Amino acid sequence: MPMLPFEIYAIRYAHLGHRHAGENFLLADPHEYASDLDYFVWVLRRGEEVYLVDTGFAEEAAQRRGRELLRSPADSLGLLEIDARQVTEIILTHLHYDHAGNLDQFPRARFHIQDREMAYATGRHMGHGPLRAPFDLPDILHMVRHVFAGRAEFHDGDAEIAPGLTVHRVGGHSAGLQVLRVWTGRGWVVVASDASHLYAHFQASRVFPVVYNVGEMLEGYRLLYRLADSPDHIVPGHDPLVMKHYPAPRPDLEGIVVRLDCAPSKG
Repeated sequence: MPMLPFEIYAIRYAHLGHRHAGENFLLADPHEYASDLDYFVWVLRRGEEVYLVDTGFAEEAAQRRGRELLRSPADSLGLLEIDARQVTEIILTHLHYDHAGNLDQFPRARFHIQDREMAYATGRHMGHGPLRAPFDLPDILHMVRHVFAGRAEFHDGDAEIAPGLTVHRVGGHSAGLQVLRVWTGRGWVVVASDASHLYAHFQASRVFPVVYNVGEMLEGYRLLYRLADSPDHIVPGHDPLVMKHYPAPRPDLEGIVVRLDCAPSKG
């Protein structure tokens, strides 16, 4: 029986502008172009089957970290006729503040996470300021509560979540960062999350400065290419070009939501 494809939606919920090159690339030339960053959560949908990928951050974190929060990630699910309170499956690519906030807004969900990410976020490395900087303690405490409540589904490396949906640990940016390989109507799409913040990172083997292991980050780019049907099937985690390359599902969602299971434009 043929495997049914997923639809994939990227919801843009926040923005960060006025970057300089050194904030996007390790060993950057200060004169090179520095892209803004967009912040996304992703929705995978196949009939009644719904998976939310990451949960974003809220207003308090936005103000403290100087980000522009455009809309609540949880409330934004309503744009796709999804009720956050009814979501039962959430895949956390990693536990950085912009991917694992709002964990109290999904009362029915269980959370898919890599063993190494949970161990990293609660272990000895959090004693170092530069390594704990991308994490927010309240988010980690929420996740610990979910573990104690039996609402965490742990994975060790590669795992099948459902037919046509697998996760793969790449590390690099964070010790337990995982990417998703998703079967769609255009083939295998890889939601890279922060395995590659921008297209330029995986295309040119550049390193984002927030990094746990440079070697794993660079090897992760090779994995993205192996998992995806083509480079056009790799979707980076923070590139504003995602909103330009992919179509909105309907006119009123222009600039807010795009369909990643549709072929990207070359413009």
